[in-house]
Amino acid sequence: MEFIIANSTELLLLLFLIITFLQSGWDKLTDWTGNLAWLKGHFEKTPLKNSVPLLLGVVLILEILAAILCTISVVQILGTGKSSFAMYGAAVSCIVLLMLLFGQRVAKDYDGARTIAIYFIPAIFLVYLLQA
Repeated sequence: MEFIIANSTELLLLLFLIITFLQSGWDKLTDWTGNLAWLKGHFEKTPLKNSVPLLLGVVLILEILAAILCTISVVQILGTGKSSFAMYGAAVSCIVLLMLLFGQRVAKDYDGARTIAIYFIPAIFLVYLLQA
């Protein structure tokens, strides 16, 4: 129980990332057509317009990977008190968020970019905590 308290910040941040990327990945899986149609319109005036299906697939895979790594991390922390997988989950989460931020900036969706930046703050904070 002591290691749960000692790692409570990391656990809460990992749960935040699990919820974020599991829901986002699930939404892409269950509504691929709707997401693809919206994103094609969103990027129609950008250099990314012809790559939207490929990029959506890459983001989907990385979101699911981030959620899986973060879930493994929570189980590892609760089971052993160690957090070796947490850095992988946090790093993949940051990479996904940077990819999304790049897309929003290219599309000149500055409100969307601001939202991504808000998600990036706890993710990068988790990376910082795990390095300490």
